[in-house]
Amino acid sequence: MSWEAVIGLEVHVQLSTRTKIFSGSATEFGAEPNRHASLIDLAMPGTLPVANLEAIRKAALFGLAINAEVARRSVFERKNYFYPDLPKGYQTTQLAAPIVGPGVIDVQLEDGSRKAIRIHHAHLEEDAGKSVHEGFHGQSGIDLNRAGTPLIEVVTEPDMRNAEEAVAFARKLHAIVTAIGICDGHMAQGSMRFDVNVSVRKRGSEVLGTRTETKNLNSFKFMEAAINQEIARQIDVLEDGGTIVQETRLYNGDTHSARSMRTKEDANDYRYFPCPDLPPVVLSEADLDALRASLPELPDAREARFVADYGLSAYDAGILAGDRLVADYFEAVATDSGDAKLAANWVIGDIAALLNARELTIDACPVSAAQLAQMIQRLKDGTISSKIAKQVFEAMADGEGSADDIITARGLKQVSDSGALAAVVAEILAANPEQVANYRAADDGKRKKMFGFFVGQAMKQTQGKANPQQLNALIQEQLDS
Repeated sequence: MSWEAVIGLEVHVQLSTRTKIFSGSATEFGAEPNRHASLIDLAMPGTLPVANLEAIRKAALFGLAINAEVARRSVFERKNYFYPDLPKGYQTTQLAAPIVGPGVIDVQLEDGSRKAIRIHHAHLEEDAGKSVHEGFHGQSGIDLNRAGTPLIEVVTEPDMRNAEEAVAFARKLHAIVTAIGICDGHMAQGSMRFDVNVSVRKRGSEVLGTRTETKNLNSFKFMEAAINQEIARQIDVLEDGGTIVQETRLYNGDTHSARSMRTKEDANDYRYFPCPDLPPVVLSEADLDALRASLPELPDAREARFVADYGLSAYDAGILAGDRLVADYFEAVATDSGDAKLAANWVIGDIAALLNARELTIDACPVSAAQLAQMIQRLKDGTISSKIAKQVFEAMADGEGSADDIITARGLKQVSDSGALAAVVAEILAANPEQVANYRAADDGKRKKMFGFFVGQAMKQTQGKANPQQLNALIQEQLDS
């Protein structure tokens, strides 16, 4: 039987404000537990919330960035439920009148095709605290540092049909919110968390199946794995004659396993009602015009500019423009080195591999843009070969200084002295008469393969410092003589 998955996302995007959405407490990550919990965050009687205008501004900016409808009047509501890390007994959020209405985000898939994912709405809300279990034997601790942190929850329509489309959307959303500066995008710190709603139905059917929600996925890799696993699970259940239970599930990325957390509530179960302590949020046309004028270059526009101005392929431009900090880093390297193509190759290749290996983000890259640009300049002016450049790069990554410092200290300058290289080649040929004879007796097809032997020997003797072009020419000249 052929099945089709139907996927929708709810994405919690933490807004990068200094203080919480309804109190003056700091939003600093990693602070001592409960260090940033004010009387309002603790829900002490008599305290009243005051809306953070910066959070409202950033939520509206998101709506403008995706050409969505931005409400001139939105309303905070109370979502009532009991959780140990929610001392008020309700979460202040928006339901009936969210700040951002319908919109569309266009994503590019791996095969080059594009797909429009509809945004149902995005609403402002406060985050809850968190329960802490480590170090508590048979008990749980409560840390309210995160309680009241401002979020927008971006809710999509169920337009995605597989994990690839969902991940493509998540990456694009990450690119947009970091590009406009409303979120730092640090998923490991919980700055973006994805809830995935998955159901399956018989292919061709218009009837939606029962969906499950897998919560709090904080990496693209985990999200992809969780979706694929849940699709397979639901198909297995249905093909075995079972039924899907509407429930909330948790995915463990370490064990690649998921389990049921609780049955899924409907909106009515939360008994929403307008918050009596907060007035409606009202935005004027002048407010929106000012915000619209402040929008920076968006990822799609930056990608197109990278193709037009730097001559990059659409693929390379898409990767670089997909992360604002990576794009900034690339542009600095391209400008300082004067070679955008080489800059793109190094950033997409060696820099990305370095960051992955050390689990770092680009803003913590041990090789600065200026260092990489200088190394590319030395590659271009013939001071070092591409093989030596790899050594220089590794040394820079280990903190040994600039490219020039490393080249000097290690004596890595490329050998371009024709006389010296000719002597090396002559020595190699004299030491390998059998290989020379075989080469000269071979046809052109075999000679190409055999030529590499002499290049390798010469490179070994010069410790990889020979100018490759000169070396190849000299070897050819002496073999043909």
